[in-house]
Amino acid sequence: MTDSVTVYSPATVANVVCGFDVLGFALAAPFDTMHLRRTPEPGVVILNEDDYDLPTEPAHNVAGAALLALLRATGEPLGFEMRIKKGIKPGSGIGSSAASAAGAVVAANRLLNDRFSPEELVQFAMFGEEVASGARHADNIAPAIYGGFTLIRSADPLDIVPLQAPPLHVTVVHPQIEVRTADARRILRQQVPLKDAIRQWGNVAGLVAGLLQSDYDLIGRSLEDVIVEPVRSILIPGFAAVKAASLAAGALGGGISGSGPSVFMLSRDEATAQAVAQAMRGVYQPLGVDFHIHVTSLSPVGVRFAV
Repeated sequence: MTDSVTVYSPATVANVVCGFDVLGFALAAPFDTMHLRRTPEPGVVILNEDDYDLPTEPAHNVAGAALLALLRATGEPLGFEMRIKKGIKPGSGIGSSAASAAGAVVAANRLLNDRFSPEELVQFAMFGEEVASGARHADNIAPAIYGGFTLIRSADPLDIVPLQAPPLHVTVVHPQIEVRTADARRILRQQVPLKDAIRQWGNVAGLVAGLLQSDYDLIGRSLEDVIVEPVRSILIPGFAAVKAASLAAGALGGGISGSGPSVFMLSRDEATAQAVAQAMRGVYQPLGVDFHIHVTSLSPVGVRFAV
């Protein structure tokens, strides 16, 4: 039995404009690097190898909470030491907490000879999301583990549907402001007009169909949110301008990544994704808002193992 393993756990985009809490996809970069090893002493030890000063008490750390859930399911007095180097900034809106939680359970599962299924790993990792946001949602966790695009058809009982997708390039801008997930959820409307719900259902179905048919135009037409984005976008400076500039640069479409503050745009090719990045810079530089930009691609795999 292997005693240690290193994994790279990817950033993810959740909601994907119209798919609030049900759609997500994995990014090729950035990612967290995590090293897990078996220890003779039962329990979980967490060592941070970055400057984010995240909690090391397992129950208060997203990766620790996920790993504790997995250990409860084994019913065995097992011990793990986990070293985490985050390449995904916490609070960035591209699945930082999900990456750590997913990486922890995938790595532990390998050390346990892969006794748990991917769906079970998602369920364990959702305990980490509960630490981060107060809710066990899977729209970041599922693509982090499965890779590619995933549909959460149901959260209870959990029903994950991996989706085939054509090659897609992704540009993500992260304004250096904080948008807490709990706050972003709190401002949402609790009731939705039927006409808005119907439009949203059509867009979700259109986006899924566009992915499965490799129909880029349908994907672009379906990247519309009439329920969440109009409310959450007020928390992100320059949102309307950066979206308009990105579309003018050739992006298929995009919107808020997760609960923000990051904004993502999908493109057919890397050249367009780079042009979108330049358009984003053109919006944020005059605003005087610090920002980071990632130009990457849809990743067909989730958590991967170091060779």
